[in-house]
Amino acid sequence: MEATCGKLGGKFTGVGHQHRRNAANCDTVNPVKQLVISALALLAAGLAAELPVIQPKDLAAELAAKPKPVIIQVGPNVLYRSHHIPDALYGGPAGKPEGLEVLKAAVKDVPHDRDLVIYCGCCPWDRCPNIKPALELLKQLGFTKVKAMYSGTNFKTDWIDQGYPVDPPMEAAK
Repeated sequence: MEATCGKLGGKFTGVGHQHRRNAANCDTVNPVKQLVISALALLAAGLAAELPVIQPKDLAAELAAKPKPVIIQVGPNVLYRSHHIPDALYGGPAGKPEGLEVLKAAVKDVPHDRDLVIYCGCCPWDRCPNIKPALELLKQLGFTKVKAMYSGTNFKTDWIDQGYPVDPPMEAAK
């Protein structure tokens, strides 16, 4: 099928175009760009699928458990100092070698069979530079029950704005 592309003024044959309703609304789509975007989306989905995760609402419910998991924030210190999950340890930004050293020090006395939950929340899950290196290090160190809190957007949106508890408490921050 051939039609005139309203944006480009050329003939539309279906190759390299995305045709919407009529020829006046078609867009040029770079096939390489489309392939890269698809590959990145699959990679992000695969990363989430391969990592053991816990949803924020489920972690919030576990805060009352006895014993509750050891929780470690593995993102920037400024985020930890601003607000963090109550009793969370600071584990350093695990996307950097010096952050991994901070994480090693934070878990040195934690039994390897203890439930651990790491979280970051610096940015959307699919761009976080800290979660995967932290999980890899903890597994290399012999920890067997490690999960990452899934933060699709960021810690503020996925935890604080949902009303889950933080230290310092939100009232103290006002």
